[in-house]
Amino acid sequence: MHTEKQKTEQFSKLLKIMEQLRGENGCEWDKKQTHESLKPYAIEEAYEVADAVDSGNVEELQGELGDLLLQTIFHAQIGSEAGAFDIYDVLKTINEKMIRRHPHVFEDAKKYSYSYKQWEDIKAAEKGKQAQSRIGKINKALPALSMARRVQENAAECGFDWEQTEDALLKIDEELAELKDEINHEAGVTENLEKIEEEFGDLLFAMVNVARFLKIDPENALRKATDKFIKRFRQMEDMIKADEKVFEEQELETLDEYWERAKKIGL
Repeated sequence: MHTEKQKTEQFSKLLKIMEQLRGENGCEWDKKQTHESLKPYAIEEAYEVADAVDSGNVEELQGELGDLLLQTIFHAQIGSEAGAFDIYDVLKTINEKMIRRHPHVFEDAKKYSYSYKQWEDIKAAEKGKQAQSRIGKINKALPALSMARRVQENAAECGFDWEQTEDALLKIDEELAELKDEINHEAGVTENLEKIEEEFGDLLFAMVNVARFLKIDPENALRKATDKFIKRFRQMEDMIKADEKVFEEQELETLDEYWERAKKIGL
C-alpha cells in the first residue's frame, strides 16, 4: 500500500497540473471551460465508471475513477479562480457532512442507529427546515429508472413496500393488463395515447420494483440488454454480408432466422 505522504504528493501534483492547464500558458480548451460546459463530462465520466465496474477490469476502473476525480478538481479550480471556493472547501464540506450524517458511527453508537428517517432529518436540519416528506428530496436529473428505484427504496425504508417478490410480480401482471386494455380501447391508440403512456409508465415502475426485490439495478440491467441487442444485431449484419445479401432486401422471416443464428453463437 502507498504511504500517506505518497498519496498527498500525488493529489497535490494533480492540483498543480490543473492549475497549469488553466494558467496563462496552459491549454486553450481547458481555459475555456466553465461549470456549465463541464456538466455533460461529469455525467459521462460517471457512466464510464459504471461501465468499468461491469467490465470487471480493475485497471480500467482505476483509470475511469481518475477521470471522474479530475472533474471535481476541474470545478474546484474554476471556483478558486472566481474566488468562490477551492478544493480545500470542497474537502472540508464533504468531511463535515459525512461525520454529521453518521452520528451512529462518529458519535454515540448506543444513542444513534442508522435509519433512513434519521438521514433525511439531518439533511433537512442542515437546510434549517423540517423534512417535507418521508420520501426525501429526489434528484430529478437522475435517469428515470434510477429515480424510480431511489423513490421506491426511500418509501420502503418507511415501511411502505411489498412483503415479498411474488407480490411485486403480481403488480406487473396487473399493470400489463391495464396497458393492454388502454391499447385495445375503442377510442384507438392515437386518441388514447396519453392514457397509454401513463399505463406504460406504471408498468415500468412495477418492473423496477421487482428489480429492487431481486437486488438488480434496473438501469444497469437495461444497459446490458441493449448492449446484447447491439452485439447480436451486428453479428446478424455480418452473417447477411457473408452470404452476399443486402440487409434491407431481406424479409422479416429471414431476418428472424439470422437473429436466431446470432443468438446461438452466444452473443
